[in-house]
Amino acid sequence: MKKFFIKTHGCKANQLESNIIREKLLNANYTETTNSADADIFILNSCSVTETADIEALRTLRNIKHKNPDVLTIFTGCSAQLNFQKTNQNEYIDITLGNNDKFDIVNAINTQKSKVDDIFSIKEFNNQFIHNYSKTRGYLKIQDGCNNYCSYCTIPFARGESRSNSVDNIIEQIKIYTGSGIKELVLTGIHIGQWGEDFVPAKNLINLLEEIEKTEIERYRLGSLNPLEIDQKLLEFLANSQKFCPHFHLSLQSLNDKTLLAMNRKYKAEYCLELIEKIDSIFNLPFIGSDIIVGFPDEDENDFCTTFENAKKSKLSAIHVFPYSIRKNTKAAAMKNQVSEQTKKHRAELFHALAKEKINAFVNKNIGTQNRILIEKKPDRKTGFLKGVTPNYLTILTNSKDISLCNTLQNVKITDTSKDGTIINGVIY
Repeated sequence: MKKFFIKTHGCKANQLESNIIREKLLNANYTETTNSADADIFILNSCSVTETADIEALRTLRNIKHKNPDVLTIFTGCSAQLNFQKTNQNEYIDITLGNNDKFDIVNAINTQKSKVDDIFSIKEFNNQFIHNYSKTRGYLKIQDGCNNYCSYCTIPFARGESRSNSVDNIIEQIKIYTGSGIKELVLTGIHIGQWGEDFVPAKNLINLLEEIEKTEIERYRLGSLNPLEIDQKLLEFLANSQKFCPHFHLSLQSLNDKTLLAMNRKYKAEYCLELIEKIDSIFNLPFIGSDIIVGFPDEDENDFCTTFENAKKSKLSAIHVFPYSIRKNTKAAAMKNQVSEQTKKHRAELFHALAKEKINAFVNKNIGTQNRILIEKKPDRKTGFLKGVTPNYLTILTNSKDISLCNTLQNVKITDTSKDGTIINGVIY
């Protein structure tokens, strides 16, 4: 019986797709191993959001072949889709599968053939149900692709045009999840705010959430959203929901108007700041995360300082910062006044420090509050105590070791943090 090992790089959509691949292989009587050196088949589900991600993908495949020359290597994901012409003859890669072809992995192994479709020829969402899921919360992919074409981004070329999963498929997957005991759902995709735009007649995210509200799922979260997709109607709907977790992730990218325009982001910094204020005022202690790119072409010191000061004065809870990475065949790659790597690194370090201040301040606001957490299926490895996540996305280490509480919703009072601030403690009551 052949053994396989899956390595996943990148986003939550990739992680979910790796779980689908895993289920298909297990159903075909392959065995999963936790030791990559022991595998007969090594699958890399890759990311391509930065040049570093592409480099890391090839390095991973090279290293696994060096350790085990007889292993069958399968390269899939965004980097595989984008770089097929370049990597097709790579000695470390046996089979390449595009993003729409990865779910046909059993046939690919049997035939030993690569398959990378023209991603723009794919017009329908490739739905794949998942049945055997071991995580505490269920991830559900509602959409694939992106229509935005931001000047720095290759994702539309790796994922294609936006394609929406049907309401029927989504509800069926929720039924499978709730039937297996899943209590929390995370809606994911490449650009979930574009869900329903490709339907005739077109629908929007609220239309989907109205249907999800009718299911037995006890609570749900939304993946990353473009700020323009969060309007007053959506905020009012979410505020009135008994199931929505007040956890937002905004793909801001910058808080400087000149940079946003160059990025082809169709909003201004002031709009984002007002949106953050609005979210904070409507919800009780909402978690508001964000993405920021530093060192974009022609981002001078004043531009950077504007973004930094705007982020600093905002009520963001967390900031994920990325130094700009040149991606071939994008508009930004041809722009003048590229920023030096040293400057990018310095700006990223400043934002990392700010991000730490932001999350610490948010945690401190939650000390002394009462909340309801979903206990993880497995206790904390180091202490044996149960841990769980609040609706506003804080992981709490509890005072209980009662494993009968795993995968249940429990009331907790957040008491304090560890000396280094890395662990948030709570008492179940």
